[in-house]
Amino acid sequence: MKKSSSSFSGGWKSLIVFTVLLLAWLCGFASRLFAVIRFESIIHEFDPWFNYRATAYMVEHGFYNFLNWFDERAWYPLGRIVGGTVYPGLMITSGSIHYVLHLLNIPIHIRDICVFLAPIFSGLTAISTYLLTKELWNTGAGLFAACFIAIVPGYISRSVAGSYDNEGIAIFALQFTYYLWVKSVKTGSVFWASLTALSYFYMVSAWGGYVFIINLIPLHVCTLLLMGRYSNRLFTSYTVFCILGLLFSMQIPFVGFQPIRTSEHMAALVFFQTAIFVFIPARFYSLWDTGYAKIHIPIIASVSEHQPTTWFSFFFDLHILVTTFPVGLWYCIKNVNDERVFVVLYALSAVYFAGVMVRLMLTLTPVVCILSGIAFSRLLEIFLKDEETPSNGDSDSEQETSPSRTLYDKAGKLRKMKHEQIKETEGLGANVRSFIIVGVLAMLLMFAVHCTWVTSNAYSSPSIVLSTYSQDGSRQILDDFREAYYWLSQNTDSDARVMSWWDYGYQIAGMANRTTLVDNNTWNNSHIALVGKAMSSTEPKAYEIMKSLDVDYVLVIFGGVIGYSGDDINKFLWMVRIAEGEHPKDIRESDYFTDKGEFRVDAEGSPVLLNCLMYKLSYYRFGELQLDFRSPAGYDRTRNVVIGNKDFDLTYLEEAYTTEHWLVRVYRSSIPTSNSFGIGYFSEEVNSHTHFSARRVKKEDEFNRPRIPVSKRKIRPSDVFISKKTSRRKKGLIKNRPVVVKGKRPVKS
Repeated sequence: MKKSSSSFSGGWKSLIVFTVLLLAWLCGFASRLFAVIRFESIIHEFDPWFNYRATAYMVEHGFYNFLNWFDERAWYPLGRIVGGTVYPGLMITSGSIHYVLHLLNIPIHIRDICVFLAPIFSGLTAISTYLLTKELWNTGAGLFAACFIAIVPGYISRSVAGSYDNEGIAIFALQFTYYLWVKSVKTGSVFWASLTALSYFYMVSAWGGYVFIINLIPLHVCTLLLMGRYSNRLFTSYTVFCILGLLFSMQIPFVGFQPIRTSEHMAALVFFQTAIFVFIPARFYSLWDTGYAKIHIPIIASVSEHQPTTWFSFFFDLHILVTTFPVGLWYCIKNVNDERVFVVLYALSAVYFAGVMVRLMLTLTPVVCILSGIAFSRLLEIFLKDEETPSNGDSDSEQETSPSRTLYDKAGKLRKMKHEQIKETEGLGANVRSFIIVGVLAMLLMFAVHCTWVTSNAYSSPSIVLSTYSQDGSRQILDDFREAYYWLSQNTDSDARVMSWWDYGYQIAGMANRTTLVDNNTWNNSHIALVGKAMSSTEPKAYEIMKSLDVDYVLVIFGGVIGYSGDDINKFLWMVRIAEGEHPKDIRESDYFTDKGEFRVDAEGSPVLLNCLMYKLSYYRFGELQLDFRSPAGYDRTRNVVIGNKDFDLTYLEEAYTTEHWLVRVYRSSIPTSNSFGIGYFSEEVNSHTHFSARRVKKEDEFNRPRIPVSKRKIRPSDVFISKKTSRRKKGLIKNRPVVVKGKRPVKS
């Protein structure tokens, strides 16, 4: 009877666990669909466009051709070997799903798989977090942690529908690898250690953050050795994982021999010896010295994701979990064992790195959910537990309180004095416990509301499609990015080269399918600095740079009309700093500030700034534009000033296209190239409120002559005679040979 009742209760427990995990998966998936519902099924941000383009290439041409793919449309004229410079795990995952679905006769476009891949993997992340927390504490804490990570904004920010980036699958691989490691440490099994190595191999193929794993696990082993917790289980787990993981990771072309050659992998072999910090590359050194990148590597410091995290960001991304996270950490330290040492080290290291860089909030979020799940589980265990009634076997207390037993004691027992008697503590009343439970549920409800609001308003807006609300509450869509990229794809030559800042390289290649000079890979700082120098120089000097790079079009982002703060003028100082790092004699950041050290675009701005190429391309014809009757012509809504240089013209560039809200502006280079067409004409399409209509203007300039077809070209005879004599024609022929007659002067015939 007892056996059947225990199996019955075990079945109900399994059903409840399955139901909670299923609901967590569904809630996490649904909360990531705001962008698809409001806009459409599109790829977001910048990096996801390259990932989508690479995945589509792999699906079309095969995995082998993908590994050997040389992308001539990137980093002109250098190009890029894609197969050896990417982590292919994301592409392989999407391509495998696409392949399996087509085997099952389920036709689905690869783009839709890319859009919904991260929401699907969010459910797998919740399950792996449950398994890890269960190994660390218990089932209840695991369910709490799974529910937290399913909807927490710190993870949703990288896994919404359309955010086709490496982190979408990497956090699942991270959590699952940690679960298998804890399992192998507890069992000492070669099987679990081998699975840990395989999971680590998938993590290496998916994301560069795998170095966090290969440093944290050796740190865990080293700490256990220092604590005197060495065991055969630990020796077996680590040696198997280290050897197999090292061999597996070296199979990724982009990784290669880095695990045995670079310092960020050295901890796996030498347990964080002192020498590891001597040769750390600059990109990783910036994690230890927070001011290093800003001084020495401006291209790293220019990325918003690499800025230090503010306290507001912690609360915005984690909400109530910020306060419960230390409670769970304290419980793990209080009840420490081998596996809880690991989560303590994980928490402390993740907190530090998340404070250094906003992007690394992603690595902090899972451990915060784990420890918060432990805290809430322990809290409910205390306040939901029934009060225990006094035991009948407590004979000592009965002897002391019963009047019939005051004269005699049990043999061998001595009566306790009054000050030694333990008084029975009164438990919390039912009302107090009810209030505490209601308060906890209210906090969890507020957490869910906050997560939904943040996901809806902050993390579900694709960067390529902007939206705004009018005074009557209606929503307006600003689709200038796709409008400009579509114009490039339809109105430019297929091999046209577009110069822009590196932020937009992936989008231009992905949506417009045009060649770019620099993109978001940022592997060549010198090439990016050259583009920054062109943007920071005057138009004649920039023309020389563009001529050397065969630039056909220049694209800039301008937000002065609609008040868009992420335009190129606000990024311009980073272009100057990066260019100054490579060309200090030509570009100096101080020249772009006023005498008071201010960066201004109005009449008091620096003359160097008011005459540089970026300023002219952003504000060309803007001085004639009056946005409303309350502001003068040339009023910049982003900087809230009237621009200082209004009356200027372009000599070496001509406006080719301006989007409806002036957000994207495309200029055609006047460099006469063999693949140009229609030179001398440009179209301008602007909004009706700007008082400019669509027009076609012919610009008379020596660099803008229409291209003449080959059939109509006439070759003008040259005045210089070139002999056509060959070895076969030795006599030759002299034109206008003079005739010699005796007694007379020679006369030309």
